[in-house]
Amino acid sequence: MSVSSHVEGSRKDAKDTTVVLGDDWVAPKTSDVDLREKRSRRKFIAVNRSPLAQKIITFNLVAIILMVAGILYLNPFRDSLVTQREIAMVTEAALIADMLEATAGSDGPLVLRADDEAVLAVLDIPLLENVFLYDAGGDLVASTLGRKRLDPTSLAGYARDTRPTVISDFLNKVWTAMTFSGGSKNLDVRTEEDDIVHISPLVNGALKNQIGVDTGFSKSGSTVFAVAAPISVKTDNGVETVGVVGLVSAEGEIDELVRVEREQILQVFIIAILVSIGLSLVLASTIANPLADLAAAAEVGRDKNSRKVSPGRVRIPDLSGRPDEIGRLSSALRGMVSALYDRIDANEQFAADVAHEIKNPLASLRSAVGSLRMVKKEEHRTKLLDVIEHDVRRLDRLVSDISNASRLDSELVKEEEEEFNLLTMLTNLTEFLGQDAQEKGVDFIADLPDEPIIVAGLEARLAQVFVNLITNAISFCEDGDAIRVWVRKRDSRVLIVVEDTGPGIPDQALSKIFKRFYSERPEGQFGNNSGLGLAISKQIVEAHGGVIWAENIRPTDADVTSEPLGARFVVGLPV
Repeated sequence: MSVSSHVEGSRKDAKDTTVVLGDDWVAPKTSDVDLREKRSRRKFIAVNRSPLAQKIITFNLVAIILMVAGILYLNPFRDSLVTQREIAMVTEAALIADMLEATAGSDGPLVLRADDEAVLAVLDIPLLENVFLYDAGGDLVASTLGRKRLDPTSLAGYARDTRPTVISDFLNKVWTAMTFSGGSKNLDVRTEEDDIVHISPLVNGALKNQIGVDTGFSKSGSTVFAVAAPISVKTDNGVETVGVVGLVSAEGEIDELVRVEREQILQVFIIAILVSIGLSLVLASTIANPLADLAAAAEVGRDKNSRKVSPGRVRIPDLSGRPDEIGRLSSALRGMVSALYDRIDANEQFAADVAHEIKNPLASLRSAVGSLRMVKKEEHRTKLLDVIEHDVRRLDRLVSDISNASRLDSELVKEEEEEFNLLTMLTNLTEFLGQDAQEKGVDFIADLPDEPIIVAGLEARLAQVFVNLITNAISFCEDGDAIRVWVRKRDSRVLIVVEDTGPGIPDQALSKIFKRFYSERPEGQFGNNSGLGLAISKQIVEAHGGVIWAENIRPTDADVTSEPLGARFVVGLPV
């Protein structure tokens, strides 16, 4: 039977050490010098040269900065401290007012005067705040301004937070310089007018027996708390407000605590930034560096190819051991490069084989034409003309088959696969080709199942495979031989078998019949085939995810030396 075959280009020895997939790849010791030099010059991560690393670091920092800015802007700990301080001052003001009310109850009606002993006793209370006393008319009677107030550091067990606030102070100076609000040196000086400004709006409400609280800011920007509480006494007509106790806090009490808390947040923020930058660099190195290696490998190959007439092969680093997308990308790139070089090598070998195959009939033609000029006898001229005609037909057939083979790859990629009934196609082929077999005296048997078998693929191309197998079987059979085509479905695959009772396949040819331009035919059929039929068939079947193989039919499996009863070609396709 016809054993036209596909001669896959024997790969060069150098290719075995170039691009391979998986763990078999070993970096060559004497090549890729440029790539290794780039790696040696590169630091842990070159941020200034890696836009991807810059984006990773920037995005991580933006998240931390927004979080800290939100905490500083909302300032929740300051609101809590302000609430606690206001409650404390209201309690103090109410206690002072109760003390004056108690004094009035024991000594008679309370009259607030600057020289009154009760008033002087209130002014001498050791408080941090300044105390203001107003009479029933809302006039200021006395205050502690100018008097020595309580020094918290003199209290036993008092532990003042004296931690430095370097970061906060620096940011405050920067903000002051940016806003040109240097201020005056006298803003921190405490005056009576300043405190009266804070307490006065609360006095009228306190005279109506209402406790008032106000939180404001001094001229220097410090937080100031003011509280006014009524001094009420019981009279025959009911409860009468005879005065007001006002408390104004010292400047900077809350601001110092807030500054310390803010300093802690900023310290944590700086530590978080440093940790984030470090982790970002590590993350960027595990992402950007491998990608840079992949890009550098391609760039080195491109630069080499642009400088050399004989370009070197691109070596893609093997990162397939990484269980992430970079590992998948490396494997995909290595597979693409390997497939590309396989295609290049195959094309080169195909071109060499085509040149070799065309030279044979051309040499025969040249010899025949040269001899035709010299022969005198008519019978010799007729033989030479027959040789020339045979070689011309051989060249025409060879060129046509080469053209079909060269277009096959692109057509297999471009054409859309469709589902079709494999049995319908085989029935039509066997009916048509069976007539050719019967004309030659060959029995033709088609053993096809009744149930349809649906496969996905290119129907015309698969039909080309079975036409080639059946016509090859017919060409090798003689009068009295038989050909059988049968189909069986096995799980997720279908087997299509073409058997004949011809001479079989020589054992030394079983490993070669699918090679390009290989042909093993009787002497009378020499030159009638290009040797591309089985090679094209194998390419089409493998493009459909199938397999094809050939074997001899022997009388028994045990006796491998017995003469074959015929040849068998098997095609397996997925369903």
